[in-house]
Amino acid sequence: MNLLAVAIWIAVFLSSVLLMVRLRGARSAPAGPPPVLHDLSEAAFLVGGPGTVVDAALVSMLGDGRLVAGGPGIVQVRPGARAVDPAERAVLQAHRAAPSGWLYQVRYGAMCDPAVQEIGGALADRGLITPPGSGLRRVRRHGLIQAVVCALLLFPVSLVLTVVALALDSGSGVPFIGKVAVVLVGGIVVGLVCAARAKSRVTKAGARALRAIRSAHLNDRTPHVQTALFGLRGLRDPYLRQQLVPAVRGTRLAAAQSHTRSTRSHSTDSSSQWSGAEVLPIVWCAGSDGGGGSSCGSGSGCGSSGGGSGCGGSSGSSCGSSSSSSCGSSSSCGSSSSSSCGSSS
Repeated sequence: MNLLAVAIWIAVFLSSVLLMVRLRGARSAPAGPPPVLHDLSEAAFLVGGPGTVVDAALVSMLGDGRLVAGGPGIVQVRPGARAVDPAERAVLQAHRAAPSGWLYQVRYGAMCDPAVQEIGGALADRGLITPPGSGLRRVRRHGLIQAVVCALLLFPVSLVLTVVALALDSGSGVPFIGKVAVVLVGGIVVGLVCAARAKSRVTKAGARALRAIRSAHLNDRTPHVQTALFGLRGLRDPYLRQQLVPAVRGTRLAAAQSHTRSTRSHSTDSSSQWSGAEVLPIVWCAGSDGGGGSSCGSGSGCGSSGGGSGCGGSSGSSCGSSSSSSCGSSSSCGSSSSSSCGSSS
């Protein structure tokens, strides 16, 4: 029993050290002066990925009448309406491509616009969010597995071994569970904490930059500013919430429809040439709110020309990985250096 207890101590200690080293390496940021956010679109990307960037643009355009509701869940562009930034141009372009003007389709299409996707790449280059391929998904899985294994060793296994040891030896030695309880509880805590930190792609520098821009706009209650800084939870206007909250839910449907169409096209003619959001896998999904929360599990998504994952949502959307898949859970994907996009709870 003593040898088994020592083996458990060594295994949990080494696993915890490896987990913390991998997390630190995955979230490391380039050295240099403290980075800042250049505009509200970058803040929105940190808060909720491409979905929140588009939500802020939609709030601005619906609020000043450039977009008008043409029916439940349907929007129309007012004649002569102009965009003032790349996100709004993406909205107008997505509206032209949307067959019926459904807001969730417009939202998804704008999320997949290269101009919106490239915001994530710029933030990743400056060390404000971690790019895909940095190993955060593996770190999170490692942390969860460690926590589960330690919990199983602490309760069923250790309790059974303690009872068996007491039955075989009536001595007054320390029970087996007492020998391993400390290290197993520590393994559970370390695993859960590291898994929670790996769930967010926003780095410490990104969280500081987000807090700074929120402080700079502390007294600005403009709906699109609040949406950019806090996601839809910062939107108080009931009319705008009535339009956008269902669209966030519908984005997952758009992602699923897009994946279905692209899969069907691929199975029909694998040699055809495709373009557009509907056939490109989603790359950037979502950041998190101030460095705490889920990235791509509370996020949204869009596309790239390379392999990636499909998803949908915003500060409340979802994503995952696997080639061109539609999903709902956590990750943020892509960077301007590793992907360019023509185009997920």
